[in-house]
Amino acid sequence: MRVAAILLAAGTGSRYAATSGSATPKQYVMLAGQPVIRHAAEALLPHVSCVQPVGDPEMLAQALDGVAVLSPVAGGETRQASVLAGLEALDALPESERPDLVLVHDGARPYVTARLVQNVVSALAEHPGAIPAVPVADTLKREDKGVIAGTVPRDHLFRAQTPQGFRFGLFLDLHRGAASATATDDAKLLEEAGFSVALVPGDEDNIKLTYEEDLVRLERLIGPTLLPRVGLGYDVHAFEEGRPLILCGITVPHTKGLAGHSDADVGIHALCDAIYGALAEGDIGTHFPPSKNEWKDADSARFLVHAGQRIRERGGMLINADVTLICERPKIGPHAQAMRQRMADLLEVDVGRISVKATTSERLGFTGREEGIACTAAVSVLVP
Repeated sequence: MRVAAILLAAGTGSRYAATSGSATPKQYVMLAGQPVIRHAAEALLPHVSCVQPVGDPEMLAQALDGVAVLSPVAGGETRQASVLAGLEALDALPESERPDLVLVHDGARPYVTARLVQNVVSALAEHPGAIPAVPVADTLKREDKGVIAGTVPRDHLFRAQTPQGFRFGLFLDLHRGAASATATDDAKLLEEAGFSVALVPGDEDNIKLTYEEDLVRLERLIGPTLLPRVGLGYDVHAFEEGRPLILCGITVPHTKGLAGHSDADVGIHALCDAIYGALAEGDIGTHFPPSKNEWKDADSARFLVHAGQRIRERGGMLINADVTLICERPKIGPHAQAMRQRMADLLEVDVGRISVKATTSERLGFTGREEGIACTAAVSVLVP
């Protein structure tokens, strides 16, 4: 009995984006050092013959690089259309590889246990469809204009989960013959056609990443035991005529730039040192020696990308970063938000985790004499 899985990743994750501020679709958000959808694929693979990803082929190929899945296919405008795209791809396989049963799973559900998959597959011996579900435990209230309009009986109510399972041939025929493509639940097509769909025990930990707080819970489930670490960074560069002023990845209008082997971005340099320090991996010079011409006038964004990669490669995550620029001029406030966003993008984290602020030295010292700019940075990370 061949079992295939369709892994859906075509959604935009608007609710997650609204609560987290992240522009990254939720299925590609980093979780315990890997994209969420990669966890989902690796959880399914031991229990199925093949996994067919559906969504943006380029993003899927990158997120699932090295995972033994079929070549991704493009998704449709609706969930139902994306499922059909996955079914057609499976139907195009050689006859000997075509599945008897198919599971449909959300790419934003990374925590899938063997028991959950087995519950669904076992039920398909007696029913043409089966879905995992958990009973509604909380009292349900109906709302109208911000007040309670009634209590909804919760008897016989369940919360549907994935993977949902179906007999392949029937499921494909129902999708091909569907009058519309608006079904948000895979079992609905069978229900409407009069076929029985079994409810099997789901799992409370089979969380669909929907809101930012879901990521915290998933990190507790999937990630290794993470320990907090703190890193401190400090850097200083003198002003120099004829160079652009680059601070925290942003070109800031000013009469002078900063002197240095690279672009002399004092903000990024201090932040990199803080990250490397938290990881006990030396400093920026350890990874990018100023003695090498390769880094002459280099964009410091490359250094921060590397520092962020090192956190992920260690299986960790950046909790927050706090950068303080010390100078009399230029004024940092008008550029602080752009600096935060730029460094958040380079580190692949939510901008809410990055702080940029500035202070003066009250006209004291080299910064007070406007001979240069200094910067301090502090970071907190979680690593195994």
